[in-house]
This record gives sequence, C-alpha cells and structure tokens, in this order.
Amino acid sequence: MVILPQDYIEELQAIFGTDTAAYQDLMAQPPYKGLSVNRLKARPETLLAELPFATEKSPFYADGYYICGESDGVGRHPYHQAGAFYVQEPSATSAVTLLDIQPNDKVLDLCAAPGGKSAQIASCLCGTGLLWSNEVVRHRAQILLSNFERMGVREGVVSSCHPETLCEALGGFFDKVLVDAPCSGEGMFRKDPEAIGEWSREHVKACAERQFSILHSAAQAVKVGGTLVYSTCTFSHEENEGVIQAFLSAHPDFEAVDVHEPFGRPSGLACGVRITPMDGGEGHFAAKLRRMDGDADTSPSLFTLPSRPDKQRTEVLHALADILADVPQDRLYLSHDKAFFLPRYYPNVTGVGVVRAGVLAGEWKKNRLEPSHALFMATPPDVCRQVLRLSLTDSRVKDFLQGLEIDTDGSTPDGYTSVTVNGYSLGFGKTSHARLKNKYPKGLRRA
Repeated sequence: MVILPQDYIEELQAIFGTDTAAYQDLMAQPPYKGLSVNRLKARPETLLAELPFATEKSPFYADGYYICGESDGVGRHPYHQAGAFYVQEPSATSAVTLLDIQPNDKVLDLCAAPGGKSAQIASCLCGTGLLWSNEVVRHRAQILLSNFERMGVREGVVSSCHPETLCEALGGFFDKVLVDAPCSGEGMFRKDPEAIGEWSREHVKACAERQFSILHSAAQAVKVGGTLVYSTCTFSHEENEGVIQAFLSAHPDFEAVDVHEPFGRPSGLACGVRITPMDGGEGHFAAKLRRMDGDADTSPSLFTLPSRPDKQRTEVLHALADILADVPQDRLYLSHDKAFFLPRYYPNVTGVGVVRAGVLAGEWKKNRLEPSHALFMATPPDVCRQVLRLSLTDSRVKDFLQGLEIDTDGSTPDGYTSVTVNGYSLGFGKTSHARLKNKYPKGLRRA
C-alpha cells in the first residue's frame, strides 16, 4: 500500500477536490505503460501488428499507445533495440502534441534527457527541420545521445550546456521550444514510490524557482511568432500555473494560447491542460505560449562547410561510397579524423557544449574508414550496399545483439554489412568468408 504524506494530500485536495479519494484509490493500481512509434523507422499499422504484446491507442499523441497487460521485456525486444519505438509513459507524450510540430520546424528540447519527448519530436519532423536537444548534466547527455543513435536521428544536435548560455547563443533561432522542466515528480509516485520520500513543500518551492529560471532562459531562443511549451510531471499549482503566471507577468512579449485538446482536464489557465491517473495517465501538465514581439534579426546564421579540396575528404567519400549507395557529400564534415554528416540547419555557434551534431559516419584510422554504429542506425537499409536480412524468429538476431559472430550463409559479399530484423536496422558487422564480425557496441550488448 502506498502511503502519501499528509501535507501532499492537503495540497491535492485544493487541486483535485472530490477526485482526491479516487486518486488515492488508484495509487494501489499498477501504473500506465506506453510506447511511441518512431516514424523515422516504422509505421504504426505494420509495427503494432508484429509486436508480441497488446496495445491500445492513447488519446495524448497520434502515434502513442498503451501497453496492455504483461510488459516485461519490452525494452529488450529487437524492435526496441532497432529504434522502431520508444517506451514512454502515455501522458508524457501530451507536451509534444501541444507543440504542433510541422515539417521543417527548428525545435529546441531544452531539458531533454533521457529523450522520450525528443524521440517524439524527431518522429514528427520525419527527417526535416532540426531538433536540438540539450541536457545540462553531462552523463545524462550521453544517455540522450545513445537514444538519438538508436532512434536514427539525422537532423539533430545533442548538447550539454546551461540553459542561459545556450539560449543566449541561439537567440530567436527556434520555431518551437519545449521546456519539460525538472519538477517534484508527483506524477511519478505510482511508478516510483521512492520519489514519495523526496517530496516536501520546500522541495516544491525550490523546483518552482528553478523552473521559472529555465523558462526565462528559454524565452530568448523562441523566434517572433514561435511557440513555447512548458510541461512538468507534477500536480503542484505552484510548479505549474504559478510558474506560467509569473512568466507571463515578467514577459509581456509572450501571450497565452488557449488549449483545446481532447484529453486531460482544464487547468486553472486556458493555455494549460492537466492529466491525472483519473484521465488515463500518470500525471502531466502542459501549457502553450507564443512569442508576439522581439528582435527578429538576432538569430545565428547557418554553419557553412569548408569548400576547399581535401585529400582526406576525397578518400573518406570513396570509402563511404563502398558502404552507401547515396552519400550526402554536401553534408560531410571532417574533424580530428572523425567524419560527420551535419544537419542541414546547423547554426554557426560555439561554446554551447555540443556533444554531437548530426550523425557520426565513422573514424579515419590507418588510411581507412571505420564506420560507426550510428551511421547504420540512421541509414535506411535500402541505401546500404550490403544488407543481412534476418527475420524476428532467426536465432542470429539474439546472437547479434549479444555481440557474437554470426554466419551469413553466403548471402552477402565481403565488406561492411547492415544487419536488419524484418527491415529494421540493428547495426552492422564486417563480412568475411560468410562470417560476420560483430560491430554491435559493447555497451549495448545483451548479457
């Protein structure tokens, strides 16, 4: 039985009213679990039919689904390893729905780790525009990068930078900005009972102060006419409506945008929506704002690749042409013997803690290119010169994910080879004499 602090229950009564008892009853039930389909890799109608567990449509996001019944091992399913879907609490997907992503939008996810909402944004952009995902804590930014690679994000940037520094450097650059702010986590209590012990009114107050500071920084990065969405996974009025009201008072250049979504319940503000366990989610708040005024000429220009001829660049391009049928030459950037495909809309900025821009294609070692796992995860199998196509029931799928050498049955010639499961890329290996030397990253291998 989950025991809630009395102070917390008193806070809830002011927010939930007569629904407080229903909330307390639901705390004894299992939490909601869900997934989001990644359209960079898959289509819902195909993917869902092949999954070994039942799903049901979620109301919070067009490509969001509840995972029904027993769900142990979902994160170990080969399709998850291939980035075809992202495991995500259903109501957490609501904030990206409010962002209303359109093709070619430039989007900043300011507090992005571990990456669920970034995965959604990338899927909505479907290979257009730019996704810049930031996480101030460096080791969490590495987790974010790993998810970028798994999901096959090409038009993206991962950074680890303080919000004030990043947003000042990228002033007015983004069409859409998401601030999924660190919070007291009241919407996590059913999923993570240990979070209950961390709750206090003092912690709520400290969170609200930090949230306002982050939101204040984020405002700089929004272009005139652009959208700013603020979200938390908590119920606190102080951290939700209170932060929005304080922000609007301090920023007359922003206006509230009425929200009319078919989910959740109204908040104390027309621009906000609340989701509770009584509404089909663990708990989320999101509010939508628009920038009406400001200096429209301060955003940075786009990065320009060097145009001078380069012997190493020519050699790298030749090596990539042996691996890929289509090499985006105009995007290739070399830095310290590493080759990258930069995003189209990469801004010309420095000092913002960029961990990765675009896709790491590989590393030049001893006059040859060693391609990267990220390259094969971000490249459709049909673009790869050589592909080992495995079915979901093939025992070699499990062996590959464990890092073992596998047979190719002579189906591919010697050379770097994409490995797929039912058309979804798992990574790559190097084929030699009908054997594939495994290149699946050690840190991702199954025990």
